[in-house]
Amino acid sequence: MKNMFFTPGPSALYFTAEQHIKDALKSDIPSISHRSKAYVKMHQETTEVLRELLQLPENFTIGFTSSATEVWDRMSENLIRNHSVHFINGDFSKKFHTAVASHGKNAEGRIAEAGTHHDLLSAVISDKVELVGLAQNETSTGAAMPVEDINSFRDKNKNPLLVVDAVSSLPIPDFDFNKLDSMYFSVQKSFGLPAGLGVWTFNERCMEKAELLKTEGNYHDSYNSILKIAKMAAKHQTTCTPNVLNIYLLGKVAKDMLDKGIGQIRQEAKYKSALLYNLFETHPKLNAFVSEKKFRSQTVGVAEVDGGSESLIQALAKKGLNIGNGYGEFKNKQIRIASFPTHSKEQIELLVDEINQLDF
Repeated sequence: MKNMFFTPGPSALYFTAEQHIKDALKSDIPSISHRSKAYVKMHQETTEVLRELLQLPENFTIGFTSSATEVWDRMSENLIRNHSVHFINGDFSKKFHTAVASHGKNAEGRIAEAGTHHDLLSAVISDKVELVGLAQNETSTGAAMPVEDINSFRDKNKNPLLVVDAVSSLPIPDFDFNKLDSMYFSVQKSFGLPAGLGVWTFNERCMEKAELLKTEGNYHDSYNSILKIAKMAAKHQTTCTPNVLNIYLLGKVAKDMLDKGIGQIRQEAKYKSALLYNLFETHPKLNAFVSEKKFRSQTVGVAEVDGGSESLIQALAKKGLNIGNGYGEFKNKQIRIASFPTHSKEQIELLVDEINQLDF
């Protein structure tokens, strides 16, 4: 049986990616200069189709980094003079907080129990806070923040820059980018591409803050600083040699998603997610880690396994079905199952049937 990957990242390649990779090799895409006219044309095509897929307003710049993790450092260096607030409810939201603190910033971490999410509707933010960091979809726990809650939070807290980690959820959530200042993701999860490319989107408020910090001497002008990224993005280029192949593939897969229809992709996400949570709620040895339905991710389902997760993971792997282990402190205690756009309804149904038949 051919391996199927339901791991939450890197995950299965998007079902059209293999053909796009072959086409890229035939066209010598990996070898073209990032300063050539061919690259500029390809870069522009990728950003334009991605903007259309995400419904990203024109006042947002699309920049490319080595990973989503790199964005944490760049925001620390370019967007925060001193004060930030981070809503932490898992390992990845915690890592953003740690990254900012490591740059000597006054990074306040507000911690919620893993498997839950913060009550953004009642959150109070000081006037001193310059940036608020939020993981919309916490990959380590499967907890997701409803877009409506993010919008309501912004309506009550208009001053700080609001930046959202959407690494494992885009393009499923229907974000209102007029409520956000920055959103970032990487391509090895929901976009079904090889790892090694981060996408950082940001608006003019981020640019203005960076310019202000630069005049104050509080701006670190690294090779991928936000102002350099924006300057080069305006010319459909990057600050340094990028992952040319992945930028090409991102444009092709985003176009495939656009052709399929984002409405259909989101509808399928609801169905696949419902299958997984029904499994977690009805299987005698599984229990959904995120108990409150409002906060359950539609792209990463996480369940606690009675007696530990190793035997289940190994039994499925023998059948060519690869799922994720628990993350961090939950390793060998939980399973994490991705239901990204590349995972068909039939594949999720097959996985659920196999789990129900296994004795573990």
